[in-house]
Amino acid sequence: MGTTTITEEVTSPVPVQRLFKALILEADNLIPKLIPQVIKSVEIIEGNGGPGTIKKTTITEGGQLKYLKHRIDALDKDNLTYGYTLIEGDDLQEKNIESVSYEIKFESTPNGGSKVKTVTNYNSKPGTVIKEEEIEAAKQKGLAVYKAVDAYLLANPEAYAN
Repeated sequence: MGTTTITEEVTSPVPVQRLFKALILEADNLIPKLIPQVIKSVEIIEGNGGPGTIKKTTITEGGQLKYLKHRIDALDKDNLTYGYTLIEGDDLQEKNIESVSYEIKFESTPNGGSKVKTVTNYNSKPGTVIKEEEIEAAKQKGLAVYKAVDAYLLANPEAYAN
């Protein structure tokens, strides 16, 4: 199994606690409401929401994918870190990917906003290589979710404020 690691950083004027709450703690409810044309639902199928929990994301009909499952590896509300691994889904089989793990760290910026650093490890199946276009497409999808949440929080200053 080969691993390809990508590190990304995005910034936001939204305060770090608020962004963490919306993007991580309340994402299962918020994201299907913000992008219903892509995400139909997110549900816990095993666990209590902490490390070890398995979640299933159901994709809206008509899309290329039907579902994705991920496992929460780490959740630290005090240090604003979150880790999870994509463990199952039609996208993984089609692209010869064994799993994709994410380590996300939220930090405050001097202007009162946020910086979000994500380290992504794409683990390919033995004897295969993950194409650069596939990684770029996945990055763009993740960025679209981030931008949707960021725009919602900027347009709704009271949302997730406490």
